This record gives sequence, C-alpha cells and structure tokens, in this order.
Amino acid sequence: MAVSQIDLSPPSGAKLYHNTDLDGTASAVKASAATLYAVIIDNTANSAVEYVKFWDIASGSATVGTLAPDWIFKIAAAVKKTITIPEGMAFATALTAACVTTAGTAGTTNPTADVVVDIVYS
Repeated sequence: MAVSQIDLSPPSGAKLYHNTDLDGTASAVKASAATLYAVIIDNTANSAVEYVKFWDIASGSATVGTLAPDWIFKIAAAVKKTITIPEGMAFATALTAACVTTAGTAGTTNPTADVVVDIVYS
C-alpha cells in the first residue's frame, strides 16, 4: 500500500490523499477537522461490490466493523466512480476512511484486490 498527501494549487487550500490499497484498516486521511469535496474510487480490479466508509473520528478510535460509519459509498464491481460534493461535507474531529466487502456497520473483510482511492479535502 502506498499513501501520499499532495497539496493542490492555491488558493483553494485543498489536498489530495492517494491510497493505492484502501482496506479494512482505518486510515487517517486528516487527523483534525476537514471538509470532504471529492472521492474517486477505482474498484476495477475486483469482481465484487466494495464499500468505502468514512468516520468523523480519529483513526485510532475508529473500530472498523463495530463503530457505525458517518458515510458509506457503495462501489459496483469492476468500475471506477467519482463522487463530488461541491459544497463539501464537514468532518468536525478528523477524516478517517476504510474499505470493506460489507455494507452498514458490520464487516472487516478486505477487498480481494486493491481498491485505489483519491480523496480531495481541505
């Protein structure tokens, strides 16, 4: 898994979080308050539906499979999907993400193949 954080051009102040293998482990996108503007999810390597989940909590406090996510995006098998939020979605504490094979709160199983995720936030 490779994770990188890239500053996007000013004056937006936006950043790009890039993860080449988002899985069932809670990943810290931003460890403090954030606004989510876009998510690009590449599930083309999988033949099953995957679920990208977001929590408004620090990654160390997000227990995947136990703690209800604040947002869940369902991604069909073998597709790449872009979700834009023009006004932004506020996360007051932190922005944490994970990807698993089960919808809802339950589920800790990692996708079979890599799910590549790009997250635009500020």
